[in-house]
Amino acid sequence: MPQSSSGQGPSGRGPRARGEARPLRAWQRAALETYRSRSASGGRDFLAVATPGAGKTTFALEIAADLLAAGEVRSVTVVAPTEHLKRQWANAASAVGIDLDPTFRNSAGATASDYTGVAVTYAQVAAHPALHRMRTAARRTLVILDEIHHAGDALSWGEAVREAFEPAARRLALTGTPFRSDVNPIPFVTYLPDAEGVTRSVADSSYGYAEALRDGVVRPVLFLAYSGEMSWRTSAGAELSARLGEPLNSEQTAAAWRTALDPRGDWMPAVLAAADTRLSQVRRGGMPDAGGLVIATDHTNARAYAGLLRRITGVSPVIVLSDDPTASTKIATFRESTDRWMVAVRMVSEGVDVPRLAVGVYATSASTPLYFAQAVGRFVRGRGRSETASVFLPSVPSLLALAGEMEVQRDHALDKPQREPDAFDDDALREANRRRDTPEKPDTLFTALGSSAQLDRVIFDGGEFGTPAASGSLEEEDFLGLPGLLEPDQVATLLRQRQAAQQAAAAKARPAAGEPVVPAARQGEAGTDPADRPVHEQIGDLRRELNKLVAAHYHRTGKPHGMIHAELRRSCGGPPSAQASTAQLQARIDTMRRWAG
Repeated sequence: MPQSSSGQGPSGRGPRARGEARPLRAWQRAALETYRSRSASGGRDFLAVATPGAGKTTFALEIAADLLAAGEVRSVTVVAPTEHLKRQWANAASAVGIDLDPTFRNSAGATASDYTGVAVTYAQVAAHPALHRMRTAARRTLVILDEIHHAGDALSWGEAVREAFEPAARRLALTGTPFRSDVNPIPFVTYLPDAEGVTRSVADSSYGYAEALRDGVVRPVLFLAYSGEMSWRTSAGAELSARLGEPLNSEQTAAAWRTALDPRGDWMPAVLAAADTRLSQVRRGGMPDAGGLVIATDHTNARAYAGLLRRITGVSPVIVLSDDPTASTKIATFRESTDRWMVAVRMVSEGVDVPRLAVGVYATSASTPLYFAQAVGRFVRGRGRSETASVFLPSVPSLLALAGEMEVQRDHALDKPQREPDAFDDDALREANRRRDTPEKPDTLFTALGSSAQLDRVIFDGGEFGTPAASGSLEEEDFLGLPGLLEPDQVATLLRQRQAAQQAAAAKARPAAGEPVVPAARQGEAGTDPADRPVHEQIGDLRRELNKLVAAHYHRTGKPHGMIHAELRRSCGGPPSAQASTAQLQARIDTMRRWAG
């Protein structure tokens, strides 16, 4: 291979020649000592598990610099999930005097002598494992497998990685999420049975989110979950309605979730507006360059969400799509700018370092623990103490469970343990859980008809905060207005205070013991019987009647359901249907009947 035999660049300088070694964090120093001990005893493989944002790249490059300086290796190969991450690795390595070629192509088979090694993707390796094996065997090579769980994406990928890098002098595997939704074994990872007999991965060094949060390495995350009334049409032509977040079967949950993410409804515009309000508060509260990221399911929705943000903010956001050759440049430019929003599909869901991202909107149908953790990891990269991240998401049981388990360490299990059936299991939600980069053919079996949004609950540090006020919804401004710079214990204290205030307001609004609950629309009527049907049943009937009239109006006029609901609100006043009183719902029904003539 036409590379320098010493691992030095053309100037003859070795690693770190371009910059001094950066001080290591405590976990990095401890992991480095463990690595040196294992390496000295002849170990070739090392698995380091560290939460996103903890500094895995710095740790890996410290090892690479050590091995190159000691002559233990003469070349470095970094394997990353995406093209953008190849360049990110090359830039980080260059800062410490290690030159990697991120433009290496299988067709070339070699690289310039200026480089100490290459940065490639798992897809490149899988396309020609024999080539990469030859390159690895030709020189003593350190292989850094970034986010190694991707080597289990398909059995063929794992086999290719094993074939290509079996001859490596050293292999360093990194991951922020040591678990997968399948049971494909990951190459060069040790598996041992646990106390329950389940075969699990064994890390040589682990640094979880809870530890990183304690050390001030990452930001605490405030999850704001939004529910709302959803309506859709099935393949049989039936028009159904349900409240997102309420107990539903898997099919209903998937349909309600999909309806919420439809950019033509009212849910996405309301959530994006709330997220932008939160971003403004964070910027005013001590993070003037704070940025926001919307993670979309596919290209079509990403562009539509960008249009909504443009109407909300008056400024077009940055759009990053996986087939855009300028995607890496756009991400790098956004990283250094003070722009407010970026909308992306999967380009920034893993590994991309944009530390100023502080507000996120999880507008995708993916719900695996792996994807969720990597997506949330984009917002936890701390630049200093007291910064808090805020992530807006649909009030879906599977996502709420993941948000509440942020501090739980997981390992990759090769055996599926026996468990009770779960109505919200990822397999049951496979339709809502598919990850798409490009739009599919039009789905004639499902049509989203309309949606509304309201703050349902707030999750922080594994606990839920916020009690519905008298109106039946949380006072949104209490949570959107939290200061941007707070220590985790200060965030928890403020949330408890605001929860107590809302509980007090709700209690004050409730009728006294023994006092009948009378719908507002019927107060003052003679002969009102307190034993009449409960208010929630009356409201449910009114919502269903309104949705039927809106659907009929849609068939007559072709206007989208969301537009009809918006016109009703302008005409009659009041909040979205999910928060409207019986009187407000009845007024909208009467208006719809007048429109029908």
